[in-house]
Amino acid sequence: MSEPSTIHVRRVANVDYVTLNRPEVRNAFNERLIAEMTAWAKQAAADHSLRAVVMSGAGQSFCAGADLAWMAKMAEYTQEDNLRDAQAAAAMFAAIDTLPMPVVAQIHGVALGGGAGLAAVADIAVAADAATFGFTEVKLGLIPAVIAPYVLAKIGQSAARELFVTGRRFDAAHARDIGLVHAVVPAADLIDRVNKYLIEIAANGPEAMRAAKALLRGIANQSIADAAPITAKAIAERRVSEEAQRMMKGFLKK
Repeated sequence: MSEPSTIHVRRVANVDYVTLNRPEVRNAFNERLIAEMTAWAKQAAADHSLRAVVMSGAGQSFCAGADLAWMAKMAEYTQEDNLRDAQAAAAMFAAIDTLPMPVVAQIHGVALGGGAGLAAVADIAVAADAATFGFTEVKLGLIPAVIAPYVLAKIGQSAARELFVTGRRFDAAHARDIGLVHAVVPAADLIDRVNKYLIEIAANGPEAMRAAKALLRGIANQSIADAAPITAKAIAERRVSEEAQRMMKGFLKK
């Protein structure tokens, strides 16, 4: 008998609801979950009918980071084994981060280590007010390495330095203050707030949202002078696109 999938993907209209499905270990990562998330993300990236993605966790938590049994195996790995393992995890985060459509993280319970990394690669992160976050790797003699580029992009050097070296856990309010999440609501209102974001997304041009994400990636490390021609070209291309022409004409008719 084959093992059950570590993720559950449900398509509703043009939205993929992706649920981490290892509730018995608070949806902690192992090799299989990483492989299944990567495969799903690669498939989703090529699906032009997909308008948005919602990531969540089954059971009591969003994602508790690395699975203890997986960590025990790592202790016996050679450096080469660990490099392959880390590269697989890095590929998963990159695949999610570069998804062309908006990605919403719906966070409850704990989001630790790589779980907090998932919040960092989401375009929009909504957390229950009782959720707990942490880059806790240093507590185990490790470092939050493969998620570091995404965390830095989300919360900046100052917040990352304090949280990376202390490994302390922090609440949803602090996660919002540093920009890791965008909205904090009571747990009972979590789905409703996510749905409000999806309603906003549904009113937008899908090609425009994809272009906006691509533009952000393209100018993220550019100087203003270097970014200027890129941004000018991007808006010029959008203005003459069929989608923009149609949507602008519809708006002006109102």
